Amino acid sequence: MSLSRTVILFVAFAPLTFGASKEIVELQRDVSMLQDQVQKMQAALNDKLTSLQALVQQTTDYSKNTDRALAVMQDRFNDAMKQQQASVSAPVASVGQKLDQMAEDFRAVRESVLDMNTRMGKLDAKMADLQNLINTIKAPAPPPPGATSPSGAPGAPQAAQAGPPPGMEASTAYTNAYRDYLGGKYDLAMPEFNDYLKYFSNTQFASNVQFYIGDIYFKKQDYTNALQAFDNVLERFPDGNKTADAHYMKGMALMQLGRNDSAAREFRDVYTSYPDTDLAAKAKARLKELGLNVGTTNTRAKRR
Repeated sequence: MSLSRTVILFVAFAPLTFGASKEIVELQRDVSMLQDQVQKMQAALNDKLTSLQALVQQTTDYSKNTDRALAVMQDRFNDAMKQQQASVSAPVASVGQKLDQMAEDFRAVRESVLDMNTRMGKLDAKMADLQNLINTIKAPAPPPPGATSPSGAPGAPQAAQAGPPPGMEASTAYTNAYRDYLGGKYDLAMPEFNDYLKYFSNTQFASNVQFYIGDIYFKKQDYTNALQAFDNVLERFPDGNKTADAHYMKGMALMQLGRNDSAAREFRDVYTSYPDTDLAAKAKARLKELGLNVGTTNTRAKRR
């Protein structure tokens, strides 16, 4: 009885046992497939990592090569720049040295010319002193006291002294007067300039002295005497050093006296006779101040 039950129970549960085994087999098969896929993925990943490492190494090597190439290029560029600078600096330095030498030579020539002019001025002054001494020797002696003239009149006053006082030299007299003039000591400079003209009127500085006398009058606002002094420059020393300045300052004195038409003529003369000079530019400015153009001929200057 129990055997038969056992057989019955075995027959009854046999299909269930066979089904469970089948599912286990299928599960094992799926696990095996997953393991194969994981192994394949791991292998593929390893291949990818290997390729990536190789690529990174190649990139690193390329970067190093690029850095080396840039360093070489930089060195070559620096060398080229140094060579270029050396090739340019040498000629520039040579030109600079030549310019410095030329400037030094020009300065030496200028100093030589100034020294020569100074010596010529002193020689001219010495010649004037000698001429004045000769004139003094040749001058007739003054008449004795109480002597009468041929007409019976009292003796005529002694003639003006032909030569300078003893010890007075042209160069020293001019230097002292000009120093006082530059220092603004016009009350001292004026008689010194007048004495110079009195005793050394034939020297090369006489025209300068006459001009400075006019300039002192102008600075003192004595425009009438200034005008006369500048006229004396133009009349007595037409070829002197101060001819152009005298024309301009004469125009300035005429402006101050309200004689604008005459002043305009002087300014136009300066502008046309001495072009491309500072005086010409100043004369043009004075004409504009008078309401005139340089080429204006018939327009009357406006009254101040």
